[in-house]
Amino acid sequence: MKRVQRNTHSKSNHGRHTAPHGFTLTELLIVMAILVLLVSMVGPRLLGSKAKADINATKTQIGMFQASLERYAIDMNTFPAKEQGLQALITEPSADSLGGGGGEDDLNLESEGGGSEGGGTNWDGPYLKADTLPKDPWGNSFGYDFPATHNKQGIPDIWSFGPDGQENTEDDIISWTGSNTSDSGGSAIEDE
Repeated sequence: MKRVQRNTHSKSNHGRHTAPHGFTLTELLIVMAILVLLVSMVGPRLLGSKAKADINATKTQIGMFQASLERYAIDMNTFPAKEQGLQALITEPSADSLGGGGGEDDLNLESEGGGSEGGGTNWDGPYLKADTLPKDPWGNSFGYDFPATHNKQGIPDIWSFGPDGQENTEDDIISWTGSNTSDSGGSAIEDE
């Protein structure tokens, strides 16, 4: 008789069930529900922090514009006119656009060796490190006005329309303070 030998090296799992190597649909749904719950609890807090950070970044940028404008005014004996705007901090104004906002608003910053008599030969910029003017966190350009219509301190008005991008709303971020602040809405930057 012939003996049949069993091959012991054949499939050992023949007839046996092994544990599955994946997740069941129920397990995946439970994990997804937990993740949605966590995001719904933490998400609003993170978004609120982002909004505050954007507002603070805008206030800081306005402060940096003010400091750059002061350096410009020391060199040029006046602030850039409204037509020149903040662009005068990056590119030298043309000779015909100089003169600031007019005689009464020009600064008297002459010192020994020299201020300018309203000429553009003292421009020592660029006064910002960027090649282009930065935009606010919401992608909008900053507003600039000189002679100032709101600021009674003889310095330019600088503002951002804020998150909504609309002029004269409560979320505007402005550089001036005082009695005119309520006329334009917004959050004022306090001078130090």
